[in-house]
Amino acid sequence: MRSTLFTLLALSIACAGLTACKPHERTFGEKVRDAVDPPKGPIEKAGRAVDRATSN
Repeated sequence: MRSTLFTLLALSIACAGLTACKPHERTFGEKVRDAVDPPKGPIEKAGRAVDRATSN
């Protein structure tokens, strides 16, 4: 019983760390902005990616 409890505790701790690793998905507003006003060049595209990555 004790080993099962420790195993479940270890699995829950390991899975809790993985929840922060989900990939960033663009929101509806970001998709609309990219459709209406697409980034002009690789520098602006990289800037938008950085802004979106750091805004969460």
